[in-house]
Amino acid sequence: MKSFLISDNRDSLIGIRIAGIEGVVPQNKEEAVKILNEKLKDKDIGIILLSEKIFKSVERTVTEIKLRQSVPLIVVIPDRNGLSNKDFITKYIKESVGVKL
Repeated sequence: MKSFLISDNRDSLIGIRIAGIEGVVPQNKEEAVKILNEKLKDKDIGIILLSEKIFKSVERTVTEIKLRQSVPLIVVIPDRNGLSNKDFITKYIKESVGVKL
C-alpha cells in the first residue's frame, strides 16, 4: 500500500517525495477536500498524510471519514514548527472513545 501527502507547504512535499511518497499542495480548502475524496477511492493508498494546516481546514470532513471507515489511515503531521495543539492526542482519544484523560 502507498502513502499520499496533502500539504500546505512545498518544503514538506519535497521532503516527503525524497522518501518516495507522492503528494500535492492544494490551492484552497475545496481543492483539498476534492483531492482527499479522490484518494479515499484509490485502493492502492493505505495512508493519507495531512499537514496540520490542511487538517484544520478540513477537520470536520476528516472526522466524518474516520467515523465511517478505517482504511485508509488518515494521519496529521506537524509542520516545521511542530504541532500547535499540544493536547492533540488527549483530544483525539476523548472524541474517539468518550473518555477524559
